[in-house]
Amino acid sequence: MQHSLHYTAIVAAALGFAACAAPGDAFDPPAAMSSDRAAAPSAHSVQVTGGGTTTFGADLDGDGDVDASHFGFAAVIADDGSARGHFTCLMAGNADFLGLHLMAVQGPVTSGARDGRSFRGTATVKVLNGFGPGVQSIFRDIPFVVAVTPGGPGVATLQLTVLGVFDGVPGDLAPGNNNYDLAKETLTTGQITIQ
Repeated sequence: MQHSLHYTAIVAAALGFAACAAPGDAFDPPAAMSSDRAAAPSAHSVQVTGGGTTTFGADLDGDGDVDASHFGFAAVIADDGSARGHFTCLMAGNADFLGLHLMAVQGPVTSGARDGRSFRGTATVKVLNGFGPGVQSIFRDIPFVVAVTPGGPGVATLQLTVLGVFDGVPGDLAPGNNNYDLAKETLTTGQITIQ
Protein backbone atom coordinates (compact mmCIF):
# COMPACT_ATOMS: atom_id res chain seq x y z
CA MET A 1 0.00 0.00 0.00
CA GLN A 2 2.78 2.46 0.88
CA HIS A 3 4.60 1.48 -2.33
CA SER A 4 1.48 2.33 -4.38
CA LEU A 5 1.18 5.75 -2.69
CA HIS A 6 4.87 6.46 -3.34
CA TYR A 7 4.60 5.31 -6.98
CA THR A 8 1.57 7.52 -7.66
CA ALA A 9 3.31 10.53 -6.09
CA ILE A 10 6.21 9.93 -8.49
CA VAL A 11 3.78 9.71 -11.43
CA ALA A 12 2.14 12.99 -10.34
CA ALA A 13 5.53 14.69 -10.07
CA ALA A 14 6.55 13.37 -13.50
CA LEU A 15 3.34 14.71 -15.02
CA GLY A 16 4.05 18.08 -13.40
CA PHE A 17 7.51 18.15 -14.97
CA ALA A 18 6.01 17.35 -18.38
CA ALA A 19 4.09 20.65 -18.28
CA CYS A 20 7.21 22.75 -17.79
CA ALA A 21 8.23 24.82 -20.79
CA ALA A 22 11.77 25.36 -19.47
CA PRO A 23 13.55 25.19 -16.12
CA GLY A 24 12.95 28.28 -14.02
CA ASP A 25 9.79 29.44 -15.80
CA ALA A 26 6.34 29.97 -14.31
CA PHE A 27 5.39 26.36 -15.00
CA ASP A 28 7.93 24.73 -12.68
CA PRO A 29 6.04 22.29 -10.41
CA PRO A 30 6.28 22.49 -6.62
CA ALA A 31 8.82 20.37 -4.76
CA ALA A 32 7.99 16.67 -4.50
CA MET A 33 5.87 15.47 -1.61
CA SER A 34 8.00 15.01 1.51
CA SER A 35 8.26 11.57 3.05
CA ASP A 36 6.33 12.64 6.18
CA ARG A 37 3.33 13.67 4.02
CA ALA A 38 3.45 10.32 2.22
CA ALA A 39 3.60 8.31 5.46
CA ALA A 40 1.73 5.02 5.68
CA PRO A 41 -2.02 5.37 6.30
CA SER A 42 -3.50 4.59 9.72
CA ALA A 43 -5.76 1.59 10.29
CA HIS A 44 -8.87 3.80 9.96
CA SER A 45 -8.05 5.66 6.78
CA VAL A 46 -8.65 5.30 3.07
CA GLN A 47 -6.01 5.71 0.40
CA VAL A 48 -7.01 7.09 -3.00
CA THR A 49 -4.44 7.14 -5.81
CA GLY A 50 -4.48 7.61 -9.53
CA GLY A 51 -2.57 8.65 -12.58
CA GLY A 52 -2.98 8.66 -16.35
CA THR A 53 -4.82 10.43 -19.13
CA THR A 54 -8.49 11.22 -19.60
CA THR A 55 -10.98 12.34 -22.21
CA PHE A 56 -14.02 14.54 -21.82
CA GLY A 57 -15.51 12.59 -24.75
CA ALA A 58 -16.61 15.85 -26.37
CA ASP A 59 -15.37 19.01 -28.02
CA LEU A 60 -16.12 21.43 -25.15
CA ASP A 61 -14.86 24.55 -26.88
CA GLY A 62 -15.98 23.93 -30.48
CA ASP A 63 -12.46 23.92 -31.96
CA GLY A 64 -12.80 20.50 -33.60
CA ASP A 65 -10.71 18.59 -31.01
CA VAL A 66 -12.01 16.22 -28.33
CA ASP A 67 -10.70 17.73 -25.10
CA ALA A 68 -8.45 15.70 -22.77
CA SER A 69 -6.06 16.03 -19.82
CA HIS A 70 -3.36 14.30 -17.75
CA PHE A 71 -3.63 13.75 -14.00
CA GLY A 72 -1.88 12.28 -10.97
CA PHE A 73 -2.82 12.20 -7.30
CA ALA A 74 -2.19 10.38 -4.04
CA ALA A 75 -4.06 11.04 -0.80
CA VAL A 76 -4.70 9.40 2.55
CA ILE A 77 -8.05 10.39 4.08
CA ALA A 78 -8.57 9.87 7.82
CA ASP A 79 -11.87 8.97 9.53
CA ASP A 80 -12.34 12.60 10.60
CA GLY A 81 -12.16 13.77 6.95
CA SER A 82 -8.70 15.29 7.20
CA ALA A 83 -6.29 14.27 4.45
CA ARG A 84 -2.68 14.46 3.25
CA GLY A 85 -1.55 14.16 -0.31
CA HIS A 86 -1.21 15.99 -3.61
CA PHE A 87 -3.27 16.49 -6.79
CA THR A 88 -2.16 17.51 -10.28
CA CYS A 89 -4.28 17.91 -13.41
CA LEU A 90 -2.70 19.40 -16.51
CA MET A 91 -2.49 19.83 -20.22
CA ALA A 92 1.09 18.90 -21.06
CA GLY A 93 1.36 20.17 -24.61
CA ASN A 94 0.19 17.03 -26.40
CA ALA A 95 -3.53 17.39 -25.65
CA ASP A 96 -5.89 20.29 -26.24
CA PHE A 97 -8.23 21.52 -23.52
CA LEU A 98 -10.31 24.60 -24.31
CA GLY A 99 -7.58 25.75 -26.67
CA LEU A 100 -4.91 25.54 -23.97
CA HIS A 101 -1.82 23.42 -24.53
CA LEU A 102 -0.07 24.22 -21.22
CA MET A 103 -2.17 24.46 -18.08
CA ALA A 104 -1.81 23.00 -14.57
CA VAL A 105 -3.95 22.77 -11.44
CA GLN A 106 -1.80 21.41 -8.62
CA GLY A 107 -1.81 21.51 -4.85
CA PRO A 108 -2.13 19.67 -1.56
CA VAL A 109 -5.15 17.55 -0.69
CA THR A 110 -6.42 18.66 2.74
CA SER A 111 -9.76 16.86 3.26
CA GLY A 112 -11.89 14.13 1.74
CA ALA A 113 -14.88 11.84 1.99
CA ARG A 114 -14.50 8.74 4.16
CA ASP A 115 -15.24 6.52 1.15
CA GLY A 116 -12.40 8.13 -0.85
CA ARG A 117 -14.67 9.10 -3.75
CA SER A 118 -14.06 12.83 -3.33
CA PHE A 119 -11.37 15.07 -1.91
CA ARG A 120 -10.51 18.75 -1.81
CA GLY A 121 -7.62 21.09 -1.33
CA THR A 122 -6.09 24.39 -2.42
CA ALA A 123 -4.25 24.68 -5.71
CA THR A 124 -2.04 26.90 -7.77
CA VAL A 125 -3.51 27.27 -11.26
CA LYS A 126 -1.04 28.08 -14.05
CA VAL A 127 -2.20 28.99 -17.56
CA LEU A 128 -0.15 29.85 -20.65
CA ASN A 129 -1.87 31.84 -23.44
CA GLY A 130 -5.26 31.75 -21.66
CA PHE A 131 -5.39 35.53 -21.38
CA GLY A 132 -3.45 36.52 -24.50
CA PRO A 133 -0.61 35.19 -26.64
CA GLY A 134 2.52 34.56 -24.56
CA VAL A 135 0.81 35.57 -21.29
CA GLN A 136 1.62 33.32 -18.31
CA SER A 137 -1.04 33.64 -15.60
CA ILE A 138 -0.69 32.21 -12.09
CA PHE A 139 -3.56 32.04 -9.59
CA ARG A 140 -2.71 30.96 -6.04
CA ASP A 141 -4.74 29.54 -3.14
CA ILE A 142 -7.63 28.39 -5.33
CA PRO A 143 -9.92 25.82 -3.65
CA PHE A 144 -10.71 22.69 -5.67
CA VAL A 145 -12.88 19.58 -5.34
CA VAL A 146 -12.29 16.29 -7.17
CA ALA A 147 -14.79 13.42 -7.46
CA VAL A 148 -13.50 10.03 -8.64
CA THR A 149 -14.74 6.60 -9.61
CA PRO A 150 -12.14 3.82 -9.29
CA GLY A 151 -11.07 1.52 -12.12
CA GLY A 152 -9.05 1.46 -15.30
CA PRO A 153 -9.47 2.86 -18.81
CA GLY A 154 -13.09 3.28 -19.90
CA VAL A 155 -14.34 2.73 -16.33
CA ALA A 156 -12.65 5.19 -13.95
CA THR A 157 -13.75 8.81 -13.94
CA LEU A 158 -12.49 12.10 -12.55
CA GLN A 159 -14.42 15.37 -12.20
CA LEU A 160 -12.70 18.61 -11.18
CA THR A 161 -14.42 21.73 -9.85
CA VAL A 162 -12.37 24.88 -9.23
CA LEU A 163 -14.13 27.07 -6.65
CA GLY A 164 -14.59 30.83 -6.76
CA VAL A 165 -12.96 31.54 -10.15
CA PHE A 166 -13.47 31.13 -13.92
CA ASP A 167 -17.28 31.07 -13.66
CA GLY A 168 -18.79 30.98 -17.15
CA VAL A 169 -15.49 30.31 -18.96
CA PRO A 170 -15.96 27.86 -21.89
CA GLY A 171 -16.26 24.33 -20.51
CA ASP A 172 -18.12 25.44 -17.34
CA LEU A 173 -21.17 23.18 -16.87
CA ALA A 174 -22.90 25.45 -14.34
CA PRO A 175 -22.39 29.13 -15.22
CA GLY A 176 -23.61 31.57 -12.59
CA ASN A 177 -22.61 29.62 -9.45
CA ASN A 178 -19.20 31.36 -9.07
CA ASN A 179 -17.30 28.11 -9.75
CA TYR A 180 -15.69 26.40 -12.73
CA ASP A 181 -17.52 23.06 -12.95
CA LEU A 182 -15.81 20.80 -15.48
CA ALA A 183 -17.46 17.81 -17.13
CA LYS A 184 -16.72 14.30 -15.90
CA GLU A 185 -13.61 12.83 -17.56
CA THR A 186 -13.16 9.13 -18.39
CA LEU A 187 -9.76 7.46 -18.17
CA THR A 188 -8.11 6.52 -21.44
CA THR A 189 -4.89 5.26 -19.79
CA GLY A 190 -3.88 4.66 -16.18
CA GLN A 191 -5.75 3.65 -13.04
CA ILE A 192 -7.65 5.06 -10.04
CA THR A 193 -7.70 2.97 -6.85
CA ILE A 194 -9.40 3.36 -3.49
CA GLN A 195 -8.15 1.14 -0.66
